[in-house]
Amino acid sequence: MILRRWRGKIRTRDRDAYRDYIAATGGTDYTSTPGNLGFQMLFRDLDDGTTEVTTLSWWRGIDDIRGFAGDDIALARYYPEDDRYLLERPRDVEHHDVVASSLPIGD
Repeated sequence: MILRRWRGKIRTRDRDAYRDYIAATGGTDYTSTPGNLGFQMLFRDLDDGTTEVTTLSWWRGIDDIRGFAGDDIALARYYPEDDRYLLERPRDVEHHDVVASSLPIGD
């Protein structure tokens, strides 16, 4: 199993709107891509009026990630309205081999 992790930053006042936007775009794309085992979206409010956003998605393998991300799986995937929300737009994402877990993902 492979974990794909992306991080960005939004204005804290946009939390609810961004959550709904991602659920309808990236979340739908994650869960409709064969080989996706699930995803999570995390928010961490910072003291400066911004919120760090992290998305985690779990995949059976690299080929499944390609089905979502394209040939260069290291590149972040963005959507048309992302510029409206994102204060930071990292170019790359991280991938991690999951070697142990107590989560019921991939059972």
